Amino acid sequence: MSVRQGLLALLGQGPMYGYQLRAEFETRTGATWPLNVGQVYTTLARLERDGLVEPAGDDGDGHAVYRITDTGRTEVVTWFSTPVSRTSPPRDELAIKLAMAVTVPGVDVRAVVQGQRSATVRALQDYTRLKARAAEGSTTQDLAWLLVLDSLVFAAEAEVRWLDHCEARLARAAADRPATAPLTAVPATDGRMARP
Repeated sequence: MSVRQGLLALLGQGPMYGYQLRAEFETRTGATWPLNVGQVYTTLARLERDGLVEPAGDDGDGHAVYRITDTGRTEVVTWFSTPVSRTSPPRDELAIKLAMAVTVPGVDVRAVVQGQRSATVRALQDYTRLKARAAEGSTTQDLAWLLVLDSLVFAAEAEVRWLDHCEARLARAAADRPATAPLTAVPATDGRMARP
């Protein structure tokens, strides 16, 4: 998720100050990815440093207003026309958690998978309810929110399928693991305990 390009795209519609940018960003994404206003101002400072935005005075109430530069507009056009790269996937907390659970002794991996599946199904139900409510609207912001919700629904559905796959893989791995006989002490012929 690129906050940088998202803020640039918003500034392409007209000059704004940080709180306005934050509110617009959250409105258009349904507040799915809330922004800290400090993050907005830090990003604006970097965009200014890189020549993509410039100060445009203030709004009369003391808010520093920014506007996009021609270089910034080119960056937005490039962002919209360039596919999102999948060669460097973002870190997936759940995948990392399961990888660690499989390798750390004493973790009930099936319980981790089942707990996550329950949480993901609940989230999927929530997203579906939100979609039903959002579908009643007819503005472009409603459409933007519906697209975000569709993404969340598809991601949750894919996560449930992946968790089913993980559980099946864990079951196969357990079935393929050679059974080891437990070590038990047996009496030796001389009366001492001996190992089998």
